[in-house]
Formats: sequence, structure tokens, C-alpha cells
Amino acid sequence: MKIASFNINGIKARIQALPDWLDEAEPDVVLLQEIKSVDENFPRELFEDKGYQVETHGQKSFNGVAILSKYPLEDVVRGLPGDDEDEQARWIEASVMGNKTALRVCGLYLPNGNPAPGPKYDYKLSWMERLRTRAAELLRTEEPALMAGDYNIIPQDYDAKRPEVWREDALARPESRAAFRRIVNLGFTDAFRARIQSPGHYTFWDYQAGAWNRDDGIRIDHFLLTPQAADLMRDCQIDKEIRAREKPSDHVPIWVDLDV
Repeated sequence: MKIASFNINGIKARIQALPDWLDEAEPDVVLLQEIKSVDENFPRELFEDKGYQVETHGQKSFNGVAILSKYPLEDVVRGLPGDDEDEQARWIEASVMGNKTALRVCGLYLPNGNPAPGPKYDYKLSWMERLRTRAAELLRTEEPALMAGDYNIIPQDYDAKRPEVWREDALARPESRAAFRRIVNLGFTDAFRARIQSPGHYTFWDYQAGAWNRDDGIRIDHFLLTPQAADLMRDCQIDKEIRAREKPSDHVPIWVDLDV
């Protein structure tokens, strides 16, 4: 089963680019971030016609996450537990019923947190603590599960072309990286780094200052796998070339192949 994560930076802006990539890459499950659409305005028929079941957790003009799946989805949950007053649409999870076993997939769009320090950074860190709680619950099930999406975290310096410019950014501050490590160290596998350890692999290039042409990127989109899911992993790759196409997102897809 090929499961992809893709921050599309607006479904309206990617209304042609996203279907084109789906036709080419043929993922079985897609976790989308920044759909920037309320549920009722999401163009679900476009994806249902391609054989996908569509589940969304939308928000007007901002945020928003979705799951597209060619396999049946069950027990869909919208919103990260832990704060009933949090109205930002940043979390969706469901069980994908595979041919061999069920897989719990969690799609997330973690807060950016800038400017840091400040209220937005406090929200980022508190959101990550809620994420750590949910991550621990997933591990306790001892079943295949993953958390994937735009984490807005640069885990290490070699995940950036120019790490020095990110030192004080919310994506790379020591508190952010420590919060990320606390989650991974519960027992998760960073799928991409389990396959490829070398520097120079990125999932985001800013639209400004010719970042793409200079390959001035950062790796902030991640798959974290429970041990049971990691045992099923066959591959993990980044579809970098998508960034060079017409009207691209500033992110590119990352995907894993699991034997489920």
C-alpha cells in the first residue's frame, strides 16, 4: 500500500496539479494538508471519480486536512484530542482496511509557530505536547499506525540547505526540536531517515528568492511509524520533481510503501 503525504497549499490553486500527480504516482492513500477549504466546498467528486473515498476536516481560507483512500476508511476522527477549544483544523485520522491488516493513519498539519517566541510559538509547543499524548496512545495499541504530514519541524541541521538561517525560526529552535524528539523517542521510526541518511533531501522550497532554483530547501514533511508499521515498510521516497511543474505547491509529496 502506497501512502503519501502532501501539503498542497490550497485545493483551488492545485485543482489541476493534484489530480495530475495522483494519476502519475497512483497512491492508495493520500494525507493532504492546507486544503484551505470548508468541507462543503472541497471538490470531492473530482477524487471520488478516481476511486478515492474522501474525508475532510476543513476550515475557511486556512489550514484544513483530508484523507483520500482507495481502501475503505473506518472510525474517522477529526481534531487532535486534548483541547476542546482549539478550532484550528489540523488533524484527521482513520483506519484504512488493507488486504492483510488495518492501518491507523493520522494526517497532521502542525502549527508553524512564528514569530518565536510569542503566542503562536506557545500554541505550537502545546499542540506538540497534545500530539505526544496521542502518539503514546497509538503505541499502546501495538497495532500498525503512522502519523504523517507537514510537521513544520526541521529535525536536524542537515535537513536544511542553509541551517544557519533557521537557527531562531520556530521550525528549528531547540525547544521545537526537543519536542519532536520526545515524540520520536517514544518508539517511532522516521521513515525517510530509516531509508536514506544523507543530507540534501528536502520537502519544502520557499516561493521567494529563487529557493527552488538554488535547491535552498528544508525537510519538514515526515512519516513517523509505530514499530508494527515500521516492520511493514518497503520504501520511503520524496517526489521532488513535482516542485518544478506548473503552479506547484511549495511542498512536494513524500510517501511510504507498506506491506499491508
